[in-house]
Amino acid sequence: MLEEFQRIGRDLFVSGLVSSHGGNMSVRLGDRIVITRRGSQSGQLTAGDLIETELHKNDSNIMLASSETPVHRAIYLNTAALAIVHAHPRTAVAFSLLQDEIVPVDNEGSYLLHRIPVVSSPIASGTGLAEVVATALKRYKIVMVRGHGCFSIGQLLEEAYQLVSCLEESSQILYYLRTIGGEMKEYRDMSDQYKKW
Repeated sequence: MLEEFQRIGRDLFVSGLVSSHGGNMSVRLGDRIVITRRGSQSGQLTAGDLIETELHKNDSNIMLASSETPVHRAIYLNTAALAIVHAHPRTAVAFSLLQDEIVPVDNEGSYLLHRIPVVSSPIASGTGLAEVVATALKRYKIVMVRGHGCFSIGQLLEEAYQLVSCLEESSQILYYLRTIGGEMKEYRDMSDQYKKW
């Protein structure tokens, strides 16, 4: 498990999807979760950076666990997820400050993501955010929090990471399209349906 956390954490950092100490990850193990330590360095995780804590209540390890633990708990309690990645993909964060959803136009993003809702909460992290994110993830595998970052779910950390990586790539393509300007040539069948997913 440590190797998987290290591999995904390193990829998140090297890909620019988190800053040196940004983001967090977790996996569910029955009634317990293993989550990255509060303030851990994503690209340099050690065994001491993985904190095991209760799913349903606080225990003595909660003080070491990520500040986003309440969000991770709510997601696990409301979805079938077994792994969560929370990251701060820059281009997607910028779009979250301008619009209420991100709808990819590239082939991979259209296929994997369809559309990504942007949610917001008066408190953009921790307990205040938990219910909003968990509710959105009942219908989607990835969600953006306005001005903050994304939460993605999967059965494995790798699956959740793939969605984050795809979201940022799709957001960059949208940015390039808007920068270049002009009318996009549609190549997808039933593309008008994508915003309804």
